[in-house]
Amino acid sequence: MKTVQLQAVGWAFAGAVLILLALVLPVQLQTDAPPTPGCLAALAYLVVSNGLVLRGLQRRGSARFGPANTVTALRSTFVAVITGLVVASLSGPIPVPLLVALVVPALALDAIDGWVARRTGTVSELGARFDMEVDAFLLLVLGLYVAESMGLWVLAIGALRYLFVATGWGVPWFRRRLPYRYWRKVVTAVAGIALAIAASGLLAGVDALLVAAALLLLVESFGRDVIWLVRRRRIEDVRSEAQALRVTENDQGDASRDGVVS
Repeated sequence: MKTVQLQAVGWAFAGAVLILLALVLPVQLQTDAPPTPGCLAALAYLVVSNGLVLRGLQRRGSARFGPANTVTALRSTFVAVITGLVVASLSGPIPVPLLVALVVPALALDAIDGWVARRTGTVSELGARFDMEVDAFLLLVLGLYVAESMGLWVLAIGALRYLFVATGWGVPWFRRRLPYRYWRKVVTAVAGIALAIAASGLLAGVDALLVAAALLLLVESFGRDVIWLVRRRRIEDVRSEAQALRVTENDQGDASRDGVVS
């Protein structure tokens, strides 16, 4: 367990160094002032995300960090720097080529960690959850950046996942484990690519259509999950009612037999 913990802490430290190099030094050279809000946001993401992963490893008694988690941790480090850049963009211009240069490997690594997990036999619930949360947060911060030029509606791309989770806090059956669907991964990748293109500004005019299409795909994907959960809930309600009816009938039958005997 100590080795596993050191690996998680090591990735947090490496991420902090990358944040220093990517966020502080370039701006320091250009304006002689480090982007404090961006750095703080990046470091906060890094501390919270690695802390949650470390907690998950401890709760499951994991003996190794695993190569797939290592890939996801690298991607998460890129997401930390992207987060810092996006927060910095709220108060001033940022180097867009740097942002895109970080988004591209972050998206590319998303297609690798699952493959590594399957090839090495290290597929785990924690790894899948880690991967999914990094995906969700990347869409959230990219949506925040693109919304500055396209409008607040873009925020829905990143907000859908968190709205779904928040609903589960108030509706317990919303937290039921969903059946695996590769389509979710495809839709997430499409949304990330669409936002990356929009952030780059290379396809002005077309990028809005791509982002809108990505949002529709996400609505379809989440909608399908909601429909599955509702149907599952109804099936369970029917089964519960049938079971309660059988119990009532059995109780009435026992009472009738007791009356005959007496």
